Amino acid sequence: MTDLISLVAHHGYLAVFLAVLAESVNVPLPAAVALVAAGAATASHSLHLLPVLAVAVLAMLLGDSLMFILGRQMGWALLGFLCKVSINPETCILRSAESFYKRGRMTLVIAKFVPGINAMAPPLAGSMKMRYDQFLWLDASGAVLYILAYTILGFLFRDFVHAMARGFNSASHVVALALLVAVCAYLGYRIWLYRQNRIFSVVPRVQVEELARLLASDESEKVQLVDVRSHGYYDSNAERIKGSIRIEPNHLAEELKNLPKDKNVYVYCT
Repeated sequence: MTDLISLVAHHGYLAVFLAVLAESVNVPLPAAVALVAAGAATASHSLHLLPVLAVAVLAMLLGDSLMFILGRQMGWALLGFLCKVSINPETCILRSAESFYKRGRMTLVIAKFVPGINAMAPPLAGSMKMRYDQFLWLDASGAVLYILAYTILGFLFRDFVHAMARGFNSASHVVALALLVAVCAYLGYRIWLYRQNRIFSVVPRVQVEELARLLASDESEKVQLVDVRSHGYYDSNAERIKGSIRIEPNHLAEELKNLPKDKNVYVYCT
């Protein structure tokens, strides 16, 4: 903590810019901590508040815009890559898509405060073909709220931040040991989660050609195709596979009641 405050104080706006930019492109750097340190530095007159806010917002908009463009170009492939740290990438993506479904585009305003969704929101918005100008002003609103919150926190609690930094510095060995224990506990937890959820890692799949042959055979009456594309990827005016029905994946509990009990169900998504 002392090193971070010292880094922000000595390298000032560049350090803030790089920390915020890194987090916005999903590099695991603590932008919130850097903003708190910057707030404490402004309180001690090492930095000026308005330039700190300006460079932080600029960095976040640049990073988010890059992720938005990549999301538009790469779509599901990028979203899946960003979710690699999740036990279940599909669940990770669906959780973010569900936030868009429930809150609409206003998700972008609160996304920075929600771990997981903060990384997924810009590329998800890009993959949903949101207009860039609309994305920009919503994302800018969220960026301003996020940056103001942590910078003002550091500004108001400057003495506490410095005291905590001194405490970390004087007990560096204890802190290092605590961090090591925390990392080991986290890894153990992830391994436990993996073992608990590995039954879901293999999803039965069928090749397109095989299903096409089945639909062309006498067994076609025993097949029900279901379109389960998530909100944002499904256009009500878009074409569906002939004979398929549409269900909304965010309302599965109700939708499953409408599926036929006497047919084999095949689902497809984006």
